[in-house]
Amino acid sequence: MIYVTKIYMPNKEKFKAYIDGIYESGWLTNNGPLIQQLEKRLEEYLGVKNLLCLSNGTDALQFAYRLLGFEDKEVITTPFSFVSTTSAIVVERLKPIFADIDRESYNINPKNIEKLITKNTCAIAPCHVFGNACDIEEIDKIAQKHNLKIIYDASHAFDVKYKGKHILNYGDISVVSFHSTKIFHTIEGAAIVIKDDTLYEKAKILRNYGIDTPDSVSMLGINAKMNDIQAAMGLCMLDEVDEISKERKESHQFYTKSLNKYVQLQKKNPNSTQSYSYFPIVFQSEEDREKVQSALLKENISVRQYFKPSLDTLPYVETKEIMHNSRDLSNRILVIPMHSNIESKVSTIIKETLIKESECKKEYSF
Repeated sequence: MIYVTKIYMPNKEKFKAYIDGIYESGWLTNNGPLIQQLEKRLEEYLGVKNLLCLSNGTDALQFAYRLLGFEDKEVITTPFSFVSTTSAIVVERLKPIFADIDRESYNINPKNIEKLITKNTCAIAPCHVFGNACDIEEIDKIAQKHNLKIIYDASHAFDVKYKGKHILNYGDISVVSFHSTKIFHTIEGAAIVIKDDTLYEKAKILRNYGIDTPDSVSMLGINAKMNDIQAAMGLCMLDEVDEISKERKESHQFYTKSLNKYVQLQKKNPNSTQSYSYFPIVFQSEEDREKVQSALLKENISVRQYFKPSLDTLPYVETKEIMHNSRDLSNRILVIPMHSNIESKVSTIIKETLIKESECKKEYSF
């Protein structure tokens, strides 16, 4: 079976060398030398400051809200993302308020944000969906006007730059996932990038139970630390990530050229570089999506409806408005594999299925 994502495994001997070093030092966690090395290298590679590695992406999102000290407030966020974008808000005793997405970029539409702001609003939490940069300037204007914080879910945007700077530089806090399915991974893990220096110093204490010295606890903290085995994987991946991105880019370009007349493709932000983590395609109807998905499955090719369900339909949230664009997109979208030299076969199956269903060899248009 070919799955949507394939975990990249870096050079085994290099990873083993790091593990041998861990065995020699006996230092597995608690801000070990490999974590310190990884954080420094990531700051240099990404061109950011105040980066902290954390245990996983969901913890990182929850960590951001806890760090800012929000409680019993409202956060305006996107309904079209992975479930953790919303669950992190709810777990931290905040209320998600959904602003519907733009139908072409799949990102939160800034035009839908301002009307939702109330005296209880504390932050805006957009997601750079599939690594496609949000309308950063418009979101920033709204946040400044209403004195709100911005927390970006940049889980898919490890390799993205916006107007010449890495996308993690934007917002008050940005979070990026290092889950094993990502272009860059640490098995499980994440990083948080914090604009404010004082808040960054607080974050280092917060992620270690609130312990500021060996015999002092200065605040209520949590255990959100990454361990050195995860860091070892990250250091290996960082040596190879440029080559991984190059291969993914080639797959992305092939699909774009092959499928752009048959399906809707995500409209990219012209001010940013692109991520090649995922390749989403959107069909004219849910029925077309189902038939293509079935045709691929018959050939042992598994695809996924990222992101379904639309987050405004989750059983633990309350919404006043239906997110029509998000719900519609979640029903018509598929993410297809970008590995194992399967692109030509996947593309052919998609086109042949759509042509057959249209009962004539006309091209799809949107």
